[in-house]
Amino acid sequence: MKKYFYVINIQYLGYRFHGWQKQPDVKTLHLMVDRTLNFILEGKYFKSLISGRTDAMVSAENTAFELFLKEPLEDNNVFLELFNYNLPQDIRALSLREVDKDFNIINHSKVKEYLYLFTYGEKCHPFCAPIMTTILDDLDIDLMKQGAKLFEGENYLWSYCYKPTENGVYTREILTCELVENTLYSANYFPEQSYILRVKGKGFMRNQIRLMMGTLIDLGKGNLTLQDIKNSLVPNSKIKMNYIAPASGLILKNIDFID
Repeated sequence: MKKYFYVINIQYLGYRFHGWQKQPDVKTLHLMVDRTLNFILEGKYFKSLISGRTDAMVSAENTAFELFLKEPLEDNNVFLELFNYNLPQDIRALSLREVDKDFNIINHSKVKEYLYLFTYGEKCHPFCAPIMTTILDDLDIDLMKQGAKLFEGENYLWSYCYKPTENGVYTREILTCELVENTLYSANYFPEQSYILRVKGKGFMRNQIRLMMGTLIDLGKGNLTLQDIKNSLVPNSKIKMNYIAPASGLILKNIDFID
């Protein structure tokens, strides 16, 4: 039987969800997406597969999942409008396109860009909490900017994987890693200054960005040195980085599929 394949790009605020993957007795993004699809498809067969899972409370500005159907959609635009009408208000579908059977959303080569939004020094307005992490200690931002640049290029990233195994591939390339002032997000209750760690690459391990951010926070507090980070990146390094930055500051900014 012929199948039909579609890629749907979505964005979401992850603060109230326990990540993407379906889990017993908790509200997840996949659960809400599939529940909505089941309703608008009126019980017809479908399957959905995400390009990459996100953890609890992590948000996304642009990610994608693949939709498998046994019958073609009559009108992509009408379907997208109906999908958005029935999704919760913290999930929005951006676009929909048909792909061929050879497209595999998990294995297809792609570049992901992550942002980590944070501020420091003072307690923030509670409305900041869904997308911004507040570090109450003082931070040396200039030193953290230097530390971020150390991650660029090809490095051994065992120290930045949650529960690494003996068989993992830890030599990976980070295309961009920079810490900059936040000019992307604003609200009248935001602190006067906030910052973004921007990381771009082809493949990321579990909690990698949050471990990198946690390491930079420890650097900014004076708990680590630039040399500590350099030592953690050399081949076969087994230096353990323990601080995983909170999830709610992490945003999947974009995903680009490479043809």
